[in-house]
Amino acid sequence: MKGVAMIFAVVLAVVYLAATPGDAISCGDMQSSLSPCLGYLTGGGEPSESCCGGVRSVAGSLQSSQDRQTACNCLKSAASSYNVQPEIASNLAGKCGVNVGMTVSPTMDCSQVS
Repeated sequence: MKGVAMIFAVVLAVVYLAATPGDAISCGDMQSSLSPCLGYLTGGGEPSESCCGGVRSVAGSLQSSQDRQTACNCLKSAASSYNVQPEIASNLAGKCGVNVGMTVSPTMDCSQVS
């Protein structure tokens, strides 16, 4: 769960700093967009282009603080389902060419996301 929380924090940071105009995204849509990243997050190597496309898609879909808080909670709720390696997850944004520009934590309080 800790590892998935880390991926959530990384994706949330990407969303916070690199959001572009788009429609709001549901938890199901977000999970679908990020599903190509699972192999990378659990085993390492390099994220696929479809994974990075999913990261960019999610980032572009979350515009408001409420959107980002919702995304935070969606990803945290999925955290217990996967064996994500936190050290690999923390590199996802950079591997996809997105500058996170902030420290992320697997214990992030979603209500504090702005």
